[in-house]
Amino acid sequence: MLAESVVHRPPPALRPFVAEVVGYRHEGLTPGLHRGLPSPHLTLVLTLDEPLVMAAHPDPGQAASAHDALVGGLHTAPALIATGNRQFGVQLSLTPLGARALLGMPAGALASLDVELADLLGPAAGELLDRLRTAADWPGRFAALDAALPRLLPDRLAFPAPELTEAWALTTRAAGRLGVAAIAARVGWSDRYLRQRFTAEFGLTPKEAARVARFSVARRRLAAAVARGRAPDLAVLAAAHGYADQSHLTREWRALAGLPPRRWLAAEHQLLRPDTDDLLRYVQDGRTPVSAP
Repeated sequence: MLAESVVHRPPPALRPFVAEVVGYRHEGLTPGLHRGLPSPHLTLVLTLDEPLVMAAHPDPGQAASAHDALVGGLHTAPALIATGNRQFGVQLSLTPLGARALLGMPAGALASLDVELADLLGPAAGELLDRLRTAADWPGRFAALDAALPRLLPDRLAFPAPELTEAWALTTRAAGRLGVAAIAARVGWSDRYLRQRFTAEFGLTPKEAARVARFSVARRRLAAAVARGRAPDLAVLAAAHGYADQSHLTREWRALAGLPPRRWLAAEHQLLRPDTDDLLRYVQDGRTPVSAP
């Protein structure tokens, strides 16, 4: 089995817009359905050979589709990706500001949607893919990406209101430990006005964003513990991340991932060889492969 996952840190000028870049090449996977999990970042997947086939989207009203370059908005339900025995591409985790800067629209316009990049950027999407596909290795691909992305930035970026930027930072950093009223008070808005503006800008309500942020942190912590050979302790995990109890954590996991935590971990090993580094890297990626529910 070939398993490559290479993390690239974007240059400083791009870091407000791109949180992480991961190059991946995996062969010998068990064919099945892969699950795209909710996170506080939008997802941009640039395929380097075969299209990415979406069997189901976070929005159940969106029909199945295939993509050479996929943009996935913020969401609170898993996406299902049909795949064979290989995956080869580059995945970017975009911040909400990155949606405005690189895609020309607020994250709220893409909420729960999966969209072909060319539908948003036109010919620039094909040029970006060509640059990546003609590069010979990961350093060359990342260099091509770092050179191409700044060309997408507008001369003048339309920033969201500073109150929204602060509210998003407070919500995601607190990961469920700071209520809407407290965040509204800090930014100087009423609860109702914050909910309206927050949802329009990001596509999630403040409560939904907090749930997603808490789930994302807990998911990474659980994966890291298992990858280091520790038995999962869900009661401790729940207490550490602000869940009322283990049952609360399990309910949230079912809602956001479609599987309870232990079944999710078991499914990781069904598709991947039992290599702890592979498990940890996949779990840290926004589109984590698991078996069909």
